[in-house]
Amino acid sequence: MGHGMHMGAIRFFAFTLSKIFKSLFKSVCVNEDGMQKLQQAIQEHPVVLLPSHRSYMDFLLLSYVSYTYDLALPVIAAGIDFLGMKIVGELLRKSGAFFMRRTFGGNKLYWAVFAEYVKSILKNGYAPVEFYLEGTRSRTAKTLSPKFGLLNIVMDPFFKREVFDIYLVPVSISYERVLEEFLYAYELLGVPKPKESTSGLLKARKILNEDFGSIHVYFGQPVSLRTLEAGRMNRYPFNLVPRHVPQKPSEEIQKFVSDVAYKMELLQIENMVLNPWMLISAILLQNLPAIDFELLVEKTLWLKNLTQIFGGFLDWPDNLCASKAVRSALALHSNIASLVNGQVILNNKEMGFVTTEEPIFRRALFILLCGSYRNQLLNIFVRPALVAIALQITHSSRKEEVYNHFSFWRDIFSEEFIFFPGISLKDFEEGCFLLTKCGAIQDTPQQIFVTEKGSTVIAFLNAMFKPFVEGYQIICRYLSNETNEAFTEKHFVFGVRSLASQLLETGSTHCYEVLSSDMQKNALAALVRLGMVARMKTTDGFTYRVNKESLNKTAGMFESRIPVRKAVAARL
Repeated sequence: MGHGMHMGAIRFFAFTLSKIFKSLFKSVCVNEDGMQKLQQAIQEHPVVLLPSHRSYMDFLLLSYVSYTYDLALPVIAAGIDFLGMKIVGELLRKSGAFFMRRTFGGNKLYWAVFAEYVKSILKNGYAPVEFYLEGTRSRTAKTLSPKFGLLNIVMDPFFKREVFDIYLVPVSISYERVLEEFLYAYELLGVPKPKESTSGLLKARKILNEDFGSIHVYFGQPVSLRTLEAGRMNRYPFNLVPRHVPQKPSEEIQKFVSDVAYKMELLQIENMVLNPWMLISAILLQNLPAIDFELLVEKTLWLKNLTQIFGGFLDWPDNLCASKAVRSALALHSNIASLVNGQVILNNKEMGFVTTEEPIFRRALFILLCGSYRNQLLNIFVRPALVAIALQITHSSRKEEVYNHFSFWRDIFSEEFIFFPGISLKDFEEGCFLLTKCGAIQDTPQQIFVTEKGSTVIAFLNAMFKPFVEGYQIICRYLSNETNEAFTEKHFVFGVRSLASQLLETGSTHCYEVLSSDMQKNALAALVRLGMVARMKTTDGFTYRVNKESLNKTAGMFESRIPVRKAVAARL
Protein backbone atom coordinates (compact mmCIF):
# COMPACT_ATOMS: atom_id res chain seq x y z
CA MET A 1 0.00 0.00 0.00
CA GLY A 2 2.63 2.52 1.12
CA HIS A 3 4.45 4.99 -1.12
CA GLY A 4 7.98 6.32 -1.09
CA MET A 5 9.79 9.36 -2.46
CA HIS A 6 13.16 8.28 -3.84
CA MET A 7 14.94 11.07 -5.74
CA GLY A 8 16.83 8.65 -7.97
CA ALA A 9 13.56 7.05 -9.18
CA ILE A 10 11.93 10.48 -9.55
CA ARG A 11 14.80 11.86 -11.65
CA PHE A 12 14.79 8.71 -13.79
CA PHE A 13 11.05 9.03 -14.40
CA ALA A 14 11.39 12.75 -15.18
CA PHE A 15 14.14 12.09 -17.72
CA THR A 16 12.24 9.19 -19.33
CA LEU A 17 8.93 11.04 -19.47
CA SER A 18 10.61 14.08 -21.00
CA LYS A 19 11.86 11.90 -23.88
CA ILE A 20 8.49 10.14 -24.28
CA PHE A 21 6.46 13.36 -24.26
CA LYS A 22 8.75 14.99 -26.83
CA SER A 23 8.32 11.94 -29.08
CA LEU A 24 4.53 11.63 -28.70
CA PHE A 25 3.22 15.16 -28.34
CA LYS A 26 3.74 18.49 -30.09
CA SER A 27 3.32 20.34 -26.80
CA VAL A 28 2.14 20.07 -23.20
CA CYS A 29 0.34 23.32 -22.35
CA VAL A 30 -0.14 24.38 -18.71
CA ASN A 31 -1.95 27.48 -17.42
CA GLU A 32 0.67 29.50 -15.52
CA ASP A 33 -1.83 31.33 -13.29
CA GLY A 34 -3.21 27.97 -12.13
CA MET A 35 0.28 26.78 -11.21
CA GLN A 36 0.92 29.94 -9.19
CA LYS A 37 -2.34 29.52 -7.29
CA LEU A 38 -1.51 25.86 -6.64
CA GLN A 39 1.93 26.78 -5.32
CA GLN A 40 0.40 29.27 -2.91
CA ALA A 41 -2.29 26.79 -1.81
CA ILE A 42 0.32 24.10 -0.99
CA GLN A 43 2.03 26.54 1.38
CA GLU A 44 -1.18 27.35 3.25
CA HIS A 45 -3.24 24.17 3.75
CA PRO A 46 -3.37 20.48 2.76
CA VAL A 47 -4.16 20.15 -0.96
CA VAL A 48 -6.10 17.47 -2.84
CA LEU A 49 -5.64 17.30 -6.62
CA LEU A 50 -8.71 16.02 -8.49
CA PRO A 51 -7.79 15.47 -12.17
CA SER A 52 -10.02 14.20 -14.96
CA HIS A 53 -9.14 10.68 -16.06
CA ARG A 54 -8.96 9.84 -19.77
CA SER A 55 -5.61 8.05 -20.10
CA TYR A 56 -2.86 6.17 -18.29
CA MET A 57 -0.78 9.29 -18.92
CA ASP A 58 -2.78 11.38 -16.43
CA PHE A 59 -1.01 10.61 -13.18
CA LEU A 60 2.44 10.55 -14.80
CA LEU A 61 1.64 13.89 -16.39
CA LEU A 62 0.73 15.69 -13.16
CA SER A 63 3.85 14.42 -11.41
CA TYR A 64 5.97 15.51 -14.39
CA VAL A 65 4.41 19.00 -14.40
CA SER A 66 4.90 19.33 -10.63
CA TYR A 67 8.54 18.26 -10.97
CA THR A 68 9.10 20.73 -13.84
CA TYR A 69 7.64 23.62 -11.80
CA ASP A 70 9.59 22.60 -8.69
CA LEU A 71 6.46 21.84 -6.67
CA ALA A 72 6.00 19.07 -4.12
CA LEU A 73 5.22 15.87 -6.01
CA PRO A 74 1.73 14.55 -5.34
CA VAL A 75 1.10 11.30 -3.50
CA ILE A 76 -1.12 9.36 -5.91
CA ALA A 77 -3.82 6.76 -5.31
CA ALA A 78 -3.15 4.01 -7.90
CA GLY A 79 -4.92 0.73 -8.64
CA ILE A 80 -3.25 -2.36 -7.26
CA ASP A 81 -3.02 -3.72 -10.85
CA PHE A 82 0.06 -1.54 -11.40
CA LEU A 83 1.82 -3.18 -8.46
CA GLY A 84 2.04 -6.40 -10.47
CA MET A 85 4.13 -4.74 -13.19
CA LYS A 86 7.74 -5.78 -12.71
CA ILE A 87 10.14 -2.89 -12.11
CA VAL A 88 7.51 -0.32 -13.20
CA GLY A 89 5.33 -0.93 -10.13
CA GLU A 90 8.25 -0.32 -7.76
CA LEU A 91 9.33 2.78 -9.72
CA LEU A 92 5.80 4.14 -9.38
CA ARG A 93 5.86 3.48 -5.63
CA LYS A 94 9.19 5.31 -5.27
CA SER A 95 7.74 8.22 -7.24
CA GLY A 96 4.82 8.75 -4.88
CA ALA A 97 2.20 6.17 -5.84
CA PHE A 98 0.38 4.22 -3.13
CA PHE A 99 -1.74 1.25 -4.09
CA MET A 100 -5.34 0.43 -3.26
CA ARG A 101 -7.66 -2.45 -4.06
CA ARG A 102 -10.39 -1.84 -6.62
CA THR A 103 -12.95 -3.04 -4.09
CA PHE A 104 -12.58 -3.57 -0.36
CA GLY A 105 -15.12 -6.40 -0.26
CA GLY A 106 -16.39 -5.49 3.19
CA ASN A 107 -12.91 -5.89 4.72
CA LYS A 108 -13.25 -3.39 7.59
CA LEU A 109 -9.65 -3.76 8.73
CA TYR A 110 -8.26 -2.99 5.27
CA TRP A 111 -10.60 0.00 5.00
CA ALA A 112 -9.55 1.32 8.42
CA VAL A 113 -5.82 0.97 7.67
CA PHE A 114 -6.16 2.49 4.22
CA ALA A 115 -8.26 5.41 5.47
CA GLU A 116 -5.81 6.18 8.29
CA TYR A 117 -2.88 6.01 5.87
CA VAL A 118 -4.47 8.55 3.50
CA LYS A 119 -5.50 10.85 6.36
CA SER A 120 -2.00 10.79 7.87
CA ILE A 121 -0.54 12.02 4.53
CA LEU A 122 -3.10 14.80 4.40
CA LYS A 123 -2.64 15.88 8.02
CA ASN A 124 1.14 15.98 7.69
CA GLY A 125 0.67 18.23 4.69
CA TYR A 126 4.08 17.62 3.12
CA ALA A 127 2.63 16.71 -0.29
CA PRO A 128 -0.68 17.04 -2.16
CA VAL A 129 -2.87 13.94 -2.35
CA GLU A 130 -4.05 13.03 -5.87
CA PHE A 131 -6.90 10.76 -6.88
CA TYR A 132 -9.61 10.49 -9.53
CA LEU A 133 -13.20 11.26 -8.61
CA GLU A 134 -14.33 9.16 -11.58
CA GLY A 135 -12.60 6.13 -10.05
CA THR A 136 -11.42 4.77 -13.38
CA ARG A 137 -10.52 5.95 -16.87
CA SER A 138 -13.42 7.07 -19.01
CA ARG A 139 -13.51 4.90 -22.13
CA THR A 140 -16.00 7.23 -23.84
CA ALA A 141 -14.31 10.58 -22.96
CA LYS A 142 -17.50 11.60 -21.14
CA THR A 143 -17.08 12.48 -17.48
CA LEU A 144 -18.13 9.52 -15.31
CA SER A 145 -20.37 9.83 -12.26
CA PRO A 146 -18.22 10.50 -9.18
CA LYS A 147 -17.21 7.89 -6.61
CA PHE A 148 -17.37 9.11 -3.02
CA GLY A 149 -15.14 6.71 -1.02
CA LEU A 150 -11.80 8.53 -1.20
CA LEU A 151 -13.45 11.95 -1.02
CA ASN A 152 -15.11 10.89 2.25
CA ILE A 153 -11.70 9.87 3.61
CA VAL A 154 -9.88 13.10 2.73
CA MET A 155 -12.71 15.25 4.11
CA ASP A 156 -12.83 13.38 7.44
CA PRO A 157 -9.88 15.26 9.08
CA PHE A 158 -11.63 18.54 8.30
CA PHE A 159 -14.92 17.39 9.81
CA LYS A 160 -13.06 16.26 12.94
CA ARG A 161 -11.13 19.55 13.09
CA GLU A 162 -7.79 17.87 12.74
CA VAL A 163 -6.97 20.38 9.99
CA PHE A 164 -8.23 23.95 9.68
CA ASP A 165 -8.99 23.74 5.95
CA ILE A 166 -8.38 21.64 2.84
CA TYR A 167 -8.01 22.97 -0.70
CA LEU A 168 -9.60 20.93 -3.50
CA VAL A 169 -8.05 21.61 -6.90
CA PRO A 170 -9.93 20.43 -10.03
CA VAL A 171 -7.52 19.63 -12.87
CA SER A 172 -8.73 19.31 -16.47
CA ILE A 173 -6.51 17.23 -18.77
CA SER A 174 -7.44 17.43 -22.46
CA TYR A 175 -5.86 15.28 -25.18
CA GLU A 176 -5.92 16.18 -28.86
CA ARG A 177 -5.56 12.45 -29.51
CA VAL A 178 -5.81 9.76 -26.81
CA LEU A 179 -3.15 7.03 -26.74
CA GLU A 180 -5.61 4.27 -25.85
CA GLU A 181 -8.37 5.27 -28.31
CA PHE A 182 -8.58 1.90 -30.11
CA LEU A 183 -8.17 -0.06 -26.88
CA TYR A 184 -11.16 1.78 -25.38
CA ALA A 185 -13.37 1.18 -28.43
CA TYR A 186 -12.58 -2.54 -28.34
CA GLU A 187 -13.38 -2.69 -24.61
CA LEU A 188 -16.74 -0.98 -25.18
CA LEU A 189 -17.55 -3.67 -27.76
CA GLY A 190 -16.81 -6.47 -25.32
CA VAL A 191 -13.15 -7.30 -26.03
CA PRO A 192 -11.50 -7.93 -22.62
CA LYS A 193 -9.10 -5.30 -21.35
CA PRO A 194 -5.48 -6.55 -21.46
CA LYS A 195 -3.84 -6.94 -18.07
CA GLU A 196 -1.32 -4.25 -17.12
CA SER A 197 2.18 -5.70 -17.49
CA THR A 198 5.71 -4.55 -18.14
CA SER A 199 5.92 -6.70 -21.29
CA GLY A 200 2.73 -5.09 -22.60
CA LEU A 201 4.20 -1.67 -21.92
CA LEU A 202 7.35 -2.55 -23.87
CA LYS A 203 5.30 -3.88 -26.79
CA ALA A 204 3.44 -0.58 -26.93
CA ARG A 205 6.65 1.37 -27.61
CA LYS A 206 5.87 1.32 -31.34
CA ILE A 207 3.41 4.18 -30.74
CA LEU A 208 6.42 6.42 -30.06
CA ASN A 209 6.61 6.89 -33.83
CA GLU A 210 3.07 8.33 -34.00
CA ASP A 211 1.84 11.88 -33.53
CA PHE A 212 -0.68 12.47 -30.74
CA GLY A 213 -0.96 16.24 -31.02
CA SER A 214 -1.03 18.42 -27.92
CA ILE A 215 -2.09 18.07 -24.28
CA HIS A 216 -3.65 20.85 -22.22
CA VAL A 217 -3.38 20.66 -18.43
CA TYR A 218 -5.58 23.26 -16.73
CA PHE A 219 -5.27 23.70 -12.96
CA GLY A 220 -8.49 25.22 -11.65
CA GLN A 221 -8.95 27.69 -8.84
CA PRO A 222 -8.28 25.96 -5.47
CA VAL A 223 -11.61 25.55 -3.68
CA SER A 224 -11.66 25.92 0.10
CA LEU A 225 -13.55 23.10 1.82
CA ARG A 226 -14.14 25.42 4.77
CA THR A 227 -15.85 27.93 2.46
CA LEU A 228 -18.00 25.23 0.85
CA GLU A 229 -19.05 23.93 4.26
CA ALA A 230 -19.76 27.33 5.88
CA GLY A 231 -23.29 27.41 7.28
CA ARG A 232 -24.25 24.07 5.75
CA MET A 233 -23.35 21.52 8.41
CA ASN A 234 -23.32 21.03 12.15
CA ARG A 235 -19.90 19.64 13.09
CA TYR A 236 -20.58 19.47 16.84
CA PRO A 237 -21.52 15.75 16.81
CA PHE A 238 -17.89 15.00 15.88
CA ASN A 239 -16.81 16.50 19.20
CA LEU A 240 -18.84 13.93 21.15
CA VAL A 241 -16.97 10.90 19.79
CA PRO A 242 -13.20 10.27 20.15
CA ARG A 243 -11.41 10.98 16.87
CA HIS A 244 -9.98 7.47 16.58
CA VAL A 245 -13.46 5.90 16.66
CA PRO A 246 -14.84 5.38 13.12
CA GLN A 247 -18.23 6.98 12.47
CA LYS A 248 -20.70 6.18 9.75
CA PRO A 249 -21.31 9.37 7.73
CA SER A 250 -24.68 10.94 8.45
CA GLU A 251 -27.14 11.71 5.65
CA GLU A 252 -26.16 15.37 5.97
CA ILE A 253 -22.48 14.55 5.41
CA GLN A 254 -23.24 12.18 2.53
CA LYS A 255 -25.28 14.91 0.83
CA PHE A 256 -22.44 17.43 1.33
CA VAL A 257 -19.80 15.02 -0.01
CA SER A 258 -21.99 14.27 -3.04
CA ASP A 259 -22.52 17.97 -3.76
CA VAL A 260 -18.78 18.68 -3.50
CA ALA A 261 -17.98 15.78 -5.86
CA TYR A 262 -20.41 16.99 -8.52
CA LYS A 263 -19.19 20.57 -8.15
CA MET A 264 -15.58 19.47 -8.73
CA GLU A 265 -16.52 17.45 -11.81
CA LEU A 266 -18.48 20.36 -13.27
CA LEU A 267 -15.42 22.58 -12.74
CA GLN A 268 -13.30 19.97 -14.56
CA ILE A 269 -15.76 20.03 -17.47
CA GLU A 270 -15.81 23.82 -17.56
CA ASN A 271 -12.04 23.96 -18.12
CA MET A 272 -11.70 21.13 -20.65
CA VAL A 273 -10.05 22.32 -23.86
CA LEU A 274 -11.87 21.48 -27.11
CA ASN A 275 -10.23 21.27 -30.54
CA PRO A 276 -11.34 21.21 -34.22
CA TRP A 277 -11.40 17.41 -34.46
CA MET A 278 -14.14 17.23 -31.83
CA LEU A 279 -16.29 19.55 -33.96
CA ILE A 280 -15.47 17.54 -37.10
CA SER A 281 -16.41 14.26 -35.32
CA ALA A 282 -19.82 15.63 -34.35
CA ILE A 283 -20.50 16.64 -37.95
CA LEU A 284 -19.18 13.41 -39.49
CA LEU A 285 -21.46 11.27 -37.31
CA GLN A 286 -24.48 13.22 -38.57
CA ASN A 287 -23.44 12.86 -42.22
CA LEU A 288 -22.54 9.20 -42.66
CA PRO A 289 -21.32 7.54 -44.82
CA ALA A 290 -19.55 10.60 -46.32
CA ILE A 291 -19.57 14.38 -46.49
CA ASP A 292 -18.10 16.75 -49.06
CA PHE A 293 -14.91 18.37 -47.73
CA GLU A 294 -15.99 21.95 -48.48
CA LEU A 295 -19.33 21.36 -46.78
CA LEU A 296 -17.49 19.89 -43.77
CA VAL A 297 -15.37 23.04 -43.52
CA GLU A 298 -18.48 25.22 -43.70
CA LYS A 299 -20.31 23.22 -41.01
CA THR A 300 -17.20 23.13 -38.80
CA LEU A 301 -17.00 26.94 -38.85
CA TRP A 302 -20.72 27.12 -37.99
CA LEU A 303 -20.28 24.67 -35.09
CA LYS A 304 -17.18 26.55 -33.91
CA ASN A 305 -19.28 29.67 -33.51
CA LEU A 306 -22.07 27.80 -31.71
CA THR A 307 -19.57 26.12 -29.35
CA GLN A 308 -18.09 29.48 -28.39
CA ILE A 309 -21.56 30.95 -27.79
CA PHE A 310 -22.34 27.99 -25.49
CA GLY A 311 -19.15 28.70 -23.50
CA GLY A 312 -16.84 25.99 -24.86
CA PHE A 313 -13.12 26.44 -24.18
CA LEU A 314 -11.95 26.05 -27.81
CA ASP A 315 -8.33 25.80 -28.95
CA TRP A 316 -8.26 26.76 -32.65
CA PRO A 317 -4.90 26.63 -34.48
CA ASP A 318 -3.32 30.09 -34.82
CA ASN A 319 -2.81 31.56 -38.27
CA LEU A 320 -4.66 28.70 -39.98
CA CYS A 321 -7.70 29.23 -42.18
CA ALA A 322 -10.66 26.91 -41.60
CA SER A 323 -9.77 24.66 -44.55
CA LYS A 324 -6.19 24.12 -43.34
CA ALA A 325 -7.34 23.57 -39.74
CA VAL A 326 -9.74 20.83 -40.89
CA ARG A 327 -7.05 19.21 -43.07
CA SER A 328 -4.60 19.28 -40.15
CA ALA A 329 -7.14 17.59 -37.86
CA LEU A 330 -7.90 14.93 -40.49
CA ALA A 331 -4.18 14.24 -40.90
CA LEU A 332 -3.73 13.78 -37.14
CA HIS A 333 -6.71 11.38 -37.01
CA SER A 334 -6.14 9.63 -40.34
CA ASN A 335 -6.56 6.30 -38.52
CA ILE A 336 -10.25 7.18 -38.01
CA ALA A 337 -11.27 9.20 -41.09
CA SER A 338 -9.88 9.83 -44.58
CA LEU A 339 -10.22 12.39 -47.33
CA VAL A 340 -10.94 10.53 -50.59
CA ASN A 341 -11.81 12.30 -53.85
CA GLY A 342 -13.03 15.39 -52.05
CA GLN A 343 -15.18 13.34 -49.63
CA VAL A 344 -14.45 12.74 -45.93
CA ILE A 345 -15.36 9.20 -44.85
CA LEU A 346 -14.97 7.09 -41.73
CA ASN A 347 -12.50 4.26 -42.11
CA ASN A 348 -13.83 0.70 -42.13
CA LYS A 349 -10.68 -1.41 -42.35
CA GLU A 350 -9.66 -4.47 -40.36
CA MET A 351 -7.33 -3.58 -37.50
CA GLY A 352 -6.20 -7.09 -36.60
CA PHE A 353 -6.61 -6.65 -32.84
CA VAL A 354 -9.15 -9.49 -32.66
CA THR A 355 -9.30 -12.69 -34.69
CA THR A 356 -12.69 -11.99 -36.31
CA GLU A 357 -13.97 -8.57 -37.22
CA GLU A 358 -17.36 -8.72 -38.88
CA PRO A 359 -18.57 -5.69 -40.87
CA ILE A 360 -20.95 -4.56 -38.10
CA PHE A 361 -18.19 -4.82 -35.50
CA ARG A 362 -15.76 -2.81 -37.66
CA ARG A 363 -18.40 -0.18 -38.40
CA ALA A 364 -19.27 0.11 -34.71
CA LEU A 365 -15.57 0.32 -33.81
CA PHE A 366 -14.96 3.42 -35.92
CA ILE A 367 -18.25 5.04 -34.93
CA LEU A 368 -17.36 4.59 -31.24
CA LEU A 369 -13.88 5.97 -31.94
CA CYS A 370 -15.34 9.04 -33.60
CA GLY A 371 -18.01 9.25 -30.91
CA SER A 372 -15.42 9.41 -28.13
CA TYR A 373 -14.22 12.75 -29.54
CA ARG A 374 -17.74 14.07 -30.19
CA ASN A 375 -18.62 13.15 -26.61
CA GLN A 376 -16.28 15.82 -25.32
CA LEU A 377 -18.65 18.43 -26.77
CA LEU A 378 -21.72 16.93 -25.17
CA ASN A 379 -21.18 18.33 -21.68
CA ILE A 380 -21.26 21.83 -23.21
CA PHE A 381 -24.32 21.06 -25.36
CA VAL A 382 -26.39 18.80 -23.12
CA ARG A 383 -28.65 21.40 -21.44
CA PRO A 384 -29.67 23.29 -24.59
CA ALA A 385 -29.92 19.93 -26.40
CA LEU A 386 -32.40 18.55 -23.86
CA VAL A 387 -34.47 21.72 -24.29
CA ALA A 388 -34.28 21.18 -28.07
CA ILE A 389 -35.43 17.55 -27.72
CA ALA A 390 -38.30 18.67 -25.49
CA LEU A 391 -39.31 21.37 -27.98
CA GLN A 392 -39.31 18.91 -30.88
CA ILE A 393 -41.59 16.40 -29.20
CA THR A 394 -44.02 18.50 -27.17
CA HIS A 395 -45.73 20.10 -30.19
CA SER A 396 -46.49 22.94 -27.80
CA SER A 397 -44.89 26.28 -26.98
CA ARG A 398 -46.08 26.25 -23.35
CA LYS A 399 -43.01 26.62 -21.17
CA GLU A 400 -44.34 24.41 -18.37
CA GLU A 401 -44.93 21.52 -20.74
CA VAL A 402 -41.47 21.92 -22.33
CA TYR A 403 -39.92 21.93 -18.85
CA ASN A 404 -41.73 18.70 -17.89
CA HIS A 405 -40.30 16.94 -20.95
CA PHE A 406 -36.85 18.40 -20.23
CA SER A 407 -37.00 16.98 -16.68
CA PHE A 408 -37.97 13.55 -18.05
CA TRP A 409 -34.90 13.41 -20.31
CA ARG A 410 -32.62 14.84 -17.62
CA ASP A 411 -33.69 12.06 -15.26
CA ILE A 412 -33.24 9.40 -17.94
CA PHE A 413 -29.74 10.60 -18.90
CA SER A 414 -28.39 11.37 -15.41
CA GLU A 415 -25.99 8.41 -15.69
CA GLU A 416 -24.69 9.60 -19.08
CA PHE A 417 -24.02 13.25 -18.24
CA ILE A 418 -23.07 15.22 -15.15
CA PHE A 419 -25.91 17.22 -13.62
CA PHE A 420 -25.72 18.83 -10.19
CA PRO A 421 -28.36 17.05 -8.07
CA GLY A 422 -31.66 18.79 -7.43
CA ILE A 423 -31.39 21.78 -9.79
CA SER A 424 -33.43 20.64 -12.77
CA LEU A 425 -35.13 24.03 -13.13
CA LYS A 426 -31.79 25.87 -13.10
CA ASP A 427 -30.43 23.52 -15.80
CA PHE A 428 -33.57 24.18 -17.87
CA GLU A 429 -33.14 27.92 -17.53
CA GLU A 430 -29.46 27.62 -18.55
CA GLY A 431 -30.43 25.62 -21.63
CA CYS A 432 -33.06 28.22 -22.58
CA PHE A 433 -30.59 31.05 -21.99
CA LEU A 434 -27.99 29.49 -24.31
CA LEU A 435 -30.57 28.86 -27.05
CA THR A 436 -31.76 32.45 -26.69
CA LYS A 437 -28.16 33.68 -26.81
CA CYS A 438 -27.55 32.00 -30.18
CA GLY A 439 -30.90 33.23 -31.51
CA ALA A 440 -32.50 29.79 -31.74
CA ILE A 441 -35.53 30.56 -29.54
CA GLN A 442 -37.56 33.41 -28.12
CA ASP A 443 -38.12 32.85 -24.40
CA THR A 444 -41.05 34.51 -22.61
CA PRO A 445 -42.31 33.88 -19.04
CA GLN A 446 -45.04 31.54 -20.35
CA GLN A 447 -43.91 30.31 -23.76
CA ILE A 448 -40.93 29.32 -25.91
CA PHE A 449 -40.88 29.87 -29.66
CA VAL A 450 -38.34 28.50 -32.13
CA THR A 451 -37.11 31.29 -34.42
CA GLU A 452 -36.81 30.95 -38.18
CA LYS A 453 -33.02 30.58 -38.07
CA GLY A 454 -33.24 28.53 -34.88
CA SER A 455 -34.60 25.46 -36.65
CA THR A 456 -31.07 24.65 -37.87
CA VAL A 457 -29.68 24.71 -34.32
CA ILE A 458 -32.60 22.68 -32.92
CA ALA A 459 -32.23 20.05 -35.69
CA PHE A 460 -28.46 19.80 -35.12
CA LEU A 461 -28.83 19.34 -31.35
CA ASN A 462 -31.52 16.68 -31.81
CA ALA A 463 -29.30 14.80 -34.27
CA MET A 464 -26.29 15.09 -31.94
CA PHE A 465 -28.16 13.34 -29.09
CA LYS A 466 -30.16 10.95 -31.29
CA PRO A 467 -27.81 7.96 -30.62
CA PHE A 468 -28.57 8.19 -26.90
CA VAL A 469 -32.32 8.59 -27.37
CA GLU A 470 -32.58 5.74 -29.89
CA GLY A 471 -30.14 3.54 -27.93
CA TYR A 472 -32.18 3.84 -24.73
CA GLN A 473 -35.33 3.16 -26.70
CA ILE A 474 -33.91 -0.13 -28.03
CA ILE A 475 -32.73 -1.11 -24.52
CA CYS A 476 -36.20 -0.42 -23.04
CA ARG A 477 -37.81 -2.51 -25.74
CA TYR A 478 -35.40 -5.37 -25.11
CA LEU A 479 -36.25 -5.33 -21.38
CA SER A 480 -39.97 -5.18 -22.14
CA ASN A 481 -39.59 -8.55 -23.87
CA GLU A 482 -37.24 -10.04 -21.26
CA THR A 483 -38.68 -13.44 -20.35
CA ASN A 484 -36.34 -14.39 -17.51
CA GLU A 485 -37.74 -13.57 -14.10
CA ALA A 486 -34.25 -12.64 -12.88
CA PHE A 487 -31.12 -11.97 -14.94
CA THR A 488 -27.53 -10.85 -14.50
CA GLU A 489 -25.80 -7.82 -16.01
CA LYS A 490 -23.81 -10.16 -18.25
CA HIS A 491 -27.01 -11.71 -19.60
CA PHE A 492 -28.47 -8.22 -20.14
CA VAL A 493 -25.42 -6.94 -22.06
CA PHE A 494 -25.33 -10.06 -24.26
CA GLY A 495 -29.06 -9.83 -24.98
CA VAL A 496 -28.98 -6.14 -25.92
CA ARG A 497 -25.95 -6.71 -28.17
CA SER A 498 -27.66 -9.64 -29.92
CA LEU A 499 -30.84 -7.67 -30.55
CA ALA A 500 -28.97 -4.55 -31.69
CA SER A 501 -26.82 -6.61 -34.08
CA GLN A 502 -29.93 -8.10 -35.68
CA LEU A 503 -31.49 -4.66 -36.12
CA LEU A 504 -28.29 -3.27 -37.60
CA GLU A 505 -27.97 -6.18 -40.03
CA THR A 506 -31.48 -5.64 -41.36
CA GLY A 507 -31.13 -1.85 -41.49
CA SER A 508 -33.95 -1.41 -38.96
CA THR A 509 -31.69 0.93 -37.00
CA HIS A 510 -28.42 2.74 -37.60
CA CYS A 511 -27.69 3.23 -33.90
CA TYR A 512 -24.31 1.48 -33.63
CA GLU A 513 -23.64 3.19 -30.31
CA VAL A 514 -26.18 0.96 -28.55
CA LEU A 515 -23.52 -1.79 -28.87
CA SER A 516 -21.38 0.15 -26.35
CA SER A 517 -21.22 -1.49 -22.92
CA ASP A 518 -21.07 2.01 -21.44
CA MET A 519 -24.48 2.96 -22.79
CA GLN A 520 -25.94 -0.42 -21.83
CA LYS A 521 -24.73 -0.24 -18.23
CA ASN A 522 -25.70 3.41 -17.85
CA ALA A 523 -29.19 2.67 -19.12
CA LEU A 524 -29.56 -0.26 -16.71
CA ALA A 525 -28.36 1.89 -13.79
CA ALA A 526 -30.82 4.65 -14.76
CA LEU A 527 -33.74 2.22 -14.96
CA VAL A 528 -32.79 0.81 -11.54
CA ARG A 529 -32.64 4.32 -10.07
CA LEU A 530 -36.04 5.19 -11.56
CA GLY A 531 -37.65 1.99 -10.22
CA MET A 532 -38.28 0.30 -13.57
CA VAL A 533 -35.79 -2.48 -12.82
CA ALA A 534 -35.17 -3.95 -9.35
CA ARG A 535 -31.62 -4.91 -8.33
CA MET A 536 -31.07 -7.67 -5.76
CA LYS A 537 -27.81 -8.69 -4.10
CA THR A 538 -26.90 -12.39 -4.23
CA THR A 539 -23.89 -14.42 -3.16
CA ASP A 540 -22.47 -14.15 -6.70
CA GLY A 541 -23.14 -10.42 -7.19
CA PHE A 542 -26.37 -8.83 -8.36
CA THR A 543 -29.42 -9.98 -10.26
CA TYR A 544 -32.09 -7.81 -11.89
CA ARG A 545 -35.83 -8.08 -12.32
CA VAL A 546 -37.95 -5.95 -14.66
CA ASN A 547 -40.98 -4.07 -13.33
CA LYS A 548 -42.98 -4.58 -16.51
CA GLU A 549 -45.78 -2.15 -15.65
CA SER A 550 -43.44 0.73 -14.81
CA LEU A 551 -41.10 0.01 -17.72
CA ASN A 552 -43.93 -0.20 -20.25
CA LYS A 553 -45.15 3.24 -19.20
CA THR A 554 -41.70 4.67 -19.83
CA ALA A 555 -41.33 2.71 -23.08
CA GLY A 556 -44.68 4.17 -24.11
CA MET A 557 -43.38 7.66 -23.33
CA PHE A 558 -40.35 6.93 -25.52
CA GLU A 559 -42.56 5.81 -28.40
CA SER A 560 -44.86 8.81 -28.11
CA ARG A 561 -41.90 11.16 -28.14
CA ILE A 562 -39.59 9.58 -30.70
CA PRO A 563 -40.50 8.49 -34.20
CA VAL A 564 -40.09 4.71 -34.08
CA ARG A 565 -39.05 2.90 -37.23
CA LYS A 566 -41.82 0.50 -38.19
CA ALA A 567 -39.26 -2.21 -38.87
CA VAL A 568 -37.92 -1.86 -35.35
CA ALA A 569 -41.37 -2.02 -33.82
CA ALA A 570 -42.32 -5.02 -35.90
CA ARG A 571 -39.20 -6.96 -35.01
CA LEU A 572 -39.48 -6.14 -31.32
